[in-house]
Amino acid sequence: MALDEKIIEGFAQDALPEPDLFLVSVKVSDTPVRPKVTILADGDQGITIDQCAQISRRVAKKIEETYGEEISYVIEVSSPGVDFPLTSDRHYRKNIGRLVKVTFAEGVEKTGEITDALEDGILFAEEVKVKHKKSLREPVHVAYNDIVKAQIVISFK
Repeated sequence: MALDEKIIEGFAQDALPEPDLFLVSVKVSDTPVRPKVTILADGDQGITIDQCAQISRRVAKKIEETYGEEISYVIEVSSPGVDFPLTSDRHYRKNIGRLVKVTFAEGVEKTGEITDALEDGILFAEEVKVKHKKSLREPVHVAYNDIVKAQIVISFK
């Protein structure tokens, strides 16, 4: 019996040890021999290695209860890296004040700061160059539906 991604996602949601934690992504590879379960979780204040280990143990227990102890799989639980796109309103909320590169539905890319995260979108202050200096425009509302991809801009200054 193959591992069902939706069922595993439910196990992962139930396995979150703290209310400030949230799921970012749950994937199950389609390899029939030894599928890999990858769970990305984060928290409003970040996530610890111990919390990842706790989620892993809880999900593994539910998989064995549901699919039997003989099932062979690999499980990996971690936080999303800074290169992982922002995917939910909580993910955006956690990154208020950070610089992001947003790709819009029309294919246009803009860099700016998330000034607020709302239920239906973000307030986005586009970064512009004025006389060789960078400044931010007035924030505008951008609906989540208009965002194809948003990633944190890493600065080493």
